[in-house]
Amino acid sequence: MSSEEALDRAAIVHDWNNEALENPSWKEGLEFYDESLRDGIQSPSATDPSIEDKERILVLQDRVGIQHTDIGLPGAGQRAVDDVTHLAKFVLDSGLSLNMSCAARTHPKDIQPILDISQAVGTKIEVMAFLGSSPIRLFTEGWTTEKLVQLTRDAVRMAVRAGHPCTFVTEDTVRSTPDTLQTLFRVALDEGAKGLCICDTVGSATPGGVRSIIRWTKRLVKEWGFPDTVIDWHGHNDRGFGLINAVAAAMAGAKRVHGTILGVGERVGNTSIDLLMVNMKLMGVEMNGDLRALRDYAELGAKATSTPLPFNYPVFGYDAFRTGTGVHAAAVIKALAKGDEWLADRIYSGVPAADFGLEQVIEVGHMGGRSNVIYWLKSRGIEADDGLIDAVFDTAKRGTRVLTDDEVLAVIDGYRAQTGSAGPSASP
Repeated sequence: MSSEEALDRAAIVHDWNNEALENPSWKEGLEFYDESLRDGIQSPSATDPSIEDKERILVLQDRVGIQHTDIGLPGAGQRAVDDVTHLAKFVLDSGLSLNMSCAARTHPKDIQPILDISQAVGTKIEVMAFLGSSPIRLFTEGWTTEKLVQLTRDAVRMAVRAGHPCTFVTEDTVRSTPDTLQTLFRVALDEGAKGLCICDTVGSATPGGVRSIIRWTKRLVKEWGFPDTVIDWHGHNDRGFGLINAVAAAMAGAKRVHGTILGVGERVGNTSIDLLMVNMKLMGVEMNGDLRALRDYAELGAKATSTPLPFNYPVFGYDAFRTGTGVHAAAVIKALAKGDEWLADRIYSGVPAADFGLEQVIEVGHMGGRSNVIYWLKSRGIEADDGLIDAVFDTAKRGTRVLTDDEVLAVIDGYRAQTGSAGPSASP
């Protein structure tokens, strides 16, 4: 693309979003952490994928550029131990670039299986040691701060002394008091934790709250002399803020941002990691993987976990780049007539389909115009006279929805049979 073309493109798409990106440094080194095989399959409606599907999920995580993956919670029982062991071997044998981790309660019974699996497989698996820290949790459980301190110290020390990277995860961080968090964070870091994970476990945070707690944590660890502490963000979607909260966390300086495929997870789910990656790409974050494979990942995730992929799901839903509306279709067709797919991809779409291996689709239906019909026919190599165009258009207008390809082809065949007109075989 020439500089002249770049200038023209900038002139025809004004991006007010850039006004909000005052500090570009947040884009540097952002990493993605996939919880699909642990937190994701905790969804009460999800199916635990087969081990073969879990392998395929890991392959696609690596392909799209996800750097970190949680391969399970081996403290949950023997099946979990077997799966985690298998997957750890698979990652190593396949040469995948994924950094593996496992979740664990701050209890030796959860941490020891991770250490044992690491020893058996021959790699260091990161320990994500989690502990409830909010006042409501302490009240319900009858815990004291002293108990939390001891659990934190013992868990982090156990992992670090075994030579494993350890991230200390405070459950319900966003509803925890600063005093409790400071106490636990300091203990974890003094014991050698490499990172702190800020969790919106019940999905109560707003974007403003996310920015506040991420920035507060970063200031705190810097003041303590732990400037290299990795800050994670782990969010849920109970208020519908999962994705925007993850974006807010990244912009506030979180290093690793968690999510699951399609947002599957506890209750209404987690941050959708697929949409997070799409938005980070559009916001200028350097992406290392092939984002054209995200559609495959979304479809595999839906199938493997028995999670429906809604037709109107952003980017990867069936309708994401389909239009049957006359005005919209006409604009896309005019853009294509200029020989500019870049233009066609943006005239009625905030997401460029081609960046993700997809394309704009123009349908024929009751809300469309003759241009829809003409484009549909031409794109399939079907020569059309005015009579055929009218036949398809009139049929569409009498309906209440978009016509299927087979229904349009039936109209074409009927018109030709009635008029005796010749033409190439109608084919989708």
